[in-house]
Amino acid sequence: MIQYTHAITKEEIAQLPVEEFKGRTIIIDTKKDANRAIDYLAAYDWVGFDTETRPSFKKGQRFKIALMQISTGEACFLFRLNRIGMPESLEKFLANEAILKIGLSLRDDFGAIRKRTNGELANFLDLQNYVGQFGIKDVSLQKIYAILFGKKISKGQRLTNWEADVLSESQKKYAALDAWACLKIYTFLNQHT
Repeated sequence: MIQYTHAITKEEIAQLPVEEFKGRTIIIDTKKDANRAIDYLAAYDWVGFDTETRPSFKKGQRFKIALMQISTGEACFLFRLNRIGMPESLEKFLANEAILKIGLSLRDDFGAIRKRTNGELANFLDLQNYVGQFGIKDVSLQKIYAILFGKKISKGQRLTNWEADVLSESQKKYAALDAWACLKIYTFLNQHT
């Protein structure tokens, strides 16, 4: 098994070129679109996964997940949960044991998902628990990605309003990149075990 650099500094990351998701980004804001997206995603053995929640700047104020991103290598679906709630097709997908859903820091995502549904969550892999076997000690998405691919994931959109009427192009790119990057990391490491 290949062993990688244990860590990377913020200064080293700052020197790297910025990564971009070049696939299709598809907004899902109706239950009908959600059903079609899930039909498409069901053909994959593994997908990248992430969520976004509107940030709160007041003590004690918490928002529900606004966006759930599910990515293949070619396309990332952005489910606008603040608009459509948790469609049954998406609940079934999250509970599907045949499809591996790959994310990072999933405990936070699971806690937020529980505010939208009590459905089962099955066959998730948290990269923070996975990369250690390859010698990687830094477990943020940005650092893992920089170590493996020599590119930087920009975090500039993280604290934007994910419940906005229309998501900006920057928000869409950021959201898609995070889910796709999780998939890319896993696919790459899985090929090198």
